Amino acid sequence: MSSTQSLHSLAFRVMRLCRPTFHVETPLQFDPCDLVVGEDLFDSPSAAPRHLLHSHSASNDSSSADLTYRNRFVLGDDSDAMGLPGLLVLPQSFGAIYLGETFCSYISINNSSNFDARDIIIKSEIQTERQRIMLLDTSKSPVESIRAGGRYDFIVEHDVKELGAHTLVCTALYYDGDAERKYLPQYFKFMVSNPLSVRTKVRVVKDTTYLETCLENNTKSNLFMDQVEFEPAPRWSATILKADVHHSEKGGSTRETFKPPVLIRAGGGIYNYLYALKMSSAPTKGEGSNILGKLQITWRTNLGEPGRLQTQHITGNPITRKEIDLKVVKVPSVIILEKPFLVHLSLTNLTGKKLGPFEAWLSLNDSKEEKAVMISGLQRMDLPAVEAFASLEFQLNLISAKLGVQKISGITVFDTMEKKTYDPLPDLEIFVDTDL
Repeated sequence: MSSTQSLHSLAFRVMRLCRPTFHVETPLQFDPCDLVVGEDLFDSPSAAPRHLLHSHSASNDSSSADLTYRNRFVLGDDSDAMGLPGLLVLPQSFGAIYLGETFCSYISINNSSNFDARDIIIKSEIQTERQRIMLLDTSKSPVESIRAGGRYDFIVEHDVKELGAHTLVCTALYYDGDAERKYLPQYFKFMVSNPLSVRTKVRVVKDTTYLETCLENNTKSNLFMDQVEFEPAPRWSATILKADVHHSEKGGSTRETFKPPVLIRAGGGIYNYLYALKMSSAPTKGEGSNILGKLQITWRTNLGEPGRLQTQHITGNPITRKEIDLKVVKVPSVIILEKPFLVHLSLTNLTGKKLGPFEAWLSLNDSKEEKAVMISGLQRMDLPAVEAFASLEFQLNLISAKLGVQKISGITVFDTMEKKTYDPLPDLEIFVDTDL
C-alpha cells in the first residue's frame, strides 16, 4: 500500500478508523444433557433425574478451572450458543470503502533513528482524478521535534463523494540528526466503490407520474436504511405510496416516533419504493423541463457506521408545454331537463406572448347519434385575445335533452389568429333532473 522509503529517519504508519466487528467463534457448542435426554429437559426440572441436573451444574462450575480445555465445546451459558464471546475485532486492513461514507484514518509518524527530528512540517491530503483535498497542514505551526524512537499521531477525516481510485498522500519536511533538510512523501492508495445500485422507472397515468425506485445492496454487509426521501423539483409534489399495514400497527404514535429501519441484506438484497408525483398547475415563465427530482438516502452498517448518498437528477418523460389551459370553474348543482343552464369556464394563456382572439364551440361526435347536451343559442362564441400568463373567464349556455347522468363533451377552443384548434376539454358528467 505504501512506497518503500529509505535513508529517512521518519516513516508514516496508517490505520483506518472504523467501527469494530463482532468476533464470532465457529465451533458448535452443545449441552451434554442433550445427548441423553430431549432438549425440553429444563423446561420441567422436577421431571428430570436429579443426577443429571447435579452433573450439569457441577460441569459448569468446574469448566472455569479446567486448564485441559476438555469442555471447550460445552455450553457454559445459554447465550454461548450464538458463538459471540463478547469480543470486538479492530479493522485489520483498509477494507472496502464505499461512496457516501466518512473515511477516517489514524496516522502515526515514527522516528526510527537514534537522533531527534526537528521542525517537522506535516501535510496530508486526498488526491482523486478530479481534485486534491488538504486534510492536514502544519506549515504555520510545525512540530518542534520527534525524539528518537518516538512518534507523532493525528487523525484525518474525509467525506467520500467520488468513485474510483483515491490516494492518501502524507509528506513530512524535517531536519534529521545531521541538520540536513529532508523531504519524505508516502502514498497510500485505495478504491472507492458504490454501495448501492439505484434503478428507477417512470410511468405516467393521466395527471399522475409514478416513480418506482429499486435499491440493491452491493456491499458484503447488511444495510439498515434510515431514510430514503425523494426531493421533488420545484414544480412537483411527491407522496410515497406504501402497502397497507397490519391492523395492529395502525394508530400507533410510538411506531411513527421510533420507526424501524428498512433492512437490505448483503450481497444483492433489494428493496423497492414507489412515489406518486403531481405537477403544480401554476404556470411558469420558464421552459418545460423533465427533471422530477433526486433521492436523499441515509443508512447505517456495522455497529451503526453511517452513510449518505444523493442521486443525480431523475428525469421523466419529455414534457410538452401546453399553450393554453381550459378548465371548468363552476357547474350548476341542479340542472333541469330542456332548460338552459350556464357552465363557467376559465381560459389561461401559459405562454409568454399574447394569444387569440378565440372561438369556443361544442364539437360533434364521431358517431351519428344526437348529443345529449348541446349549446343553447349561437353555436360559436367569440372570445377576446388573452395576454401572456393571463386568464379569461367566460360562460357557455347549454341545454340537456336527456334525463339522468349525461356528459358534456367536445368543448373546443380555436385560435382565429394562428388558425389552430386546441385539444377539447375532457368530458364532464352532470345529472339532469325533471322539474316535477
